[in-house]
Amino acid sequence: MTAAIRQAFADQADWARRLDAPFTEQLCETLGTIIDESTETGRRVLGWRGDPRADALVLRLLGGLNAMVRGGEAPALAALYPPNPLPDPAMLATGLGATLADPRLLPWLDSAPQTNEVARSGMLMPGMMVIAAETRLPLRLFELGASAGLNLRMDGYRYDFAGQISGPDDAPLTLAPAWQGPPPPLAPVIIIERCGVDLAPVDVRDQAGRARLLAYVWPDQTARIERLSAAMAAFANDPAPLNVGDAAPWVEQHVALRPGTATVVYHSIAWQYFPHDTQARIAAHLTKLAATTTAANPLAWLRCEFEQANAPRPTLRLTMWPGGEDRLLAYGHPHGATVEWLG
Repeated sequence: MTAAIRQAFADQADWARRLDAPFTEQLCETLGTIIDESTETGRRVLGWRGDPRADALVLRLLGGLNAMVRGGEAPALAALYPPNPLPDPAMLATGLGATLADPRLLPWLDSAPQTNEVARSGMLMPGMMVIAAETRLPLRLFELGASAGLNLRMDGYRYDFAGQISGPDDAPLTLAPAWQGPPPPLAPVIIIERCGVDLAPVDVRDQAGRARLLAYVWPDQTARIERLSAAMAAFANDPAPLNVGDAAPWVEQHVALRPGTATVVYHSIAWQYFPHDTQARIAAHLTKLAATTTAANPLAWLRCEFEQANAPRPTLRLTMWPGGEDRLLAYGHPHGATVEWLG
């Protein structure tokens, strides 16, 4: 099992390289080499009983280290983190070795990473535009794995899709993914209801919650940090409504059709973390609802997800009822940087 754990660090280093995060790449490579059983953190990591990839084990540890650096609890390591230049490998190994012995890292291994990548709205919103254009109805949003609910506020952002501008002039941030292909339909997206569910939703009004979200953003990706900070600040006084719980019973209890509206269930880079039973129950409930849809009360399922474990990039897929056609709308980027729009 130790070999599988070390491979998980190597795999995460490869992802960091592909996502242009050189410090995070070096960090993962170094951790995968030096971590051993001389510390309680090392023993827990190397003795991990679950699937290190499915459990996002490496990201749990990276989040804990980043939290300590950001919180001033690891000053020696902070001197090696961005915005400083890439560190000498030996110095990084020494700094990490000392920090791995700190028991404050241990709680970060207890729960899955909590992220809320705001830039994914730049891929989700075009999907919502398709739904709005084809139904000509206001939307009711139900997000699964909603984290802090910042992507439930996607109508509050401004968008630049290769020069096609939409969204409020006074938006807290503009999302402008590198766009390939034709523009999405420029349809008004009117959201009249929104709600999300997460096993551990984050309250952006809470300083500890905001700090936790920021800890999981790779420290060498400053644009992501700035986007997340701006979105949290913008909606701290008016957070999206969130429920605590498993997605399957929540969908069964909350997601129902309403005449004169389009009901939209959506998620982004969350489905892979749901147990198979949860996935099956969600799909079964949507299939049940689909049988009662009409043009006056349609149902949409929008998914921004990796279709396979080794897929290089996520897709955006849409299934709408009545009809039930499954459509590939776009290829994207895990952090929302690019959109290849197929429409």
